[in-house]
Amino acid sequence: MLLRHAIGHVLRRIRLERRLTLRDLARDSRVSVPYLSEIERGRKEVSSEILATVCRVLDLSLADLLDAVSRELGGAATAEADATRAGIGLAPVISIESRTELGASGGSDARASASAPTGVLLAA
Repeated sequence: MLLRHAIGHVLRRIRLERRLTLRDLARDSRVSVPYLSEIERGRKEVSSEILATVCRVLDLSLADLLDAVSRELGGAATAEADATRAGIGLAPVISIESRTELGASGGSDARASASAPTGVLLAA
């Protein structure tokens, strides 16, 4: 997960916990609604000045925000590792088997050596 996504998720969660609309937050922070929306969706990097202003309006210290973002990033990393161990999100890869595995004849037919997918999975 990118840092801007984690910041956006945390800001949106806190704004909703405070029962504020984007319009409320925009008005009180003097930041446009579209820009705040882009920040919350992780599409825009937020400057430290805007982040400080938004935190002030949300009655949140920057340290508390960064702590929540750190937990969000840690949780995302754990979820990704768990998914990888469980085989979720893995893409199938076709491997090419050696000629000796394809048949007892030991022939050198190039087409035969490129066939027979094994279904080996590697992390994407």
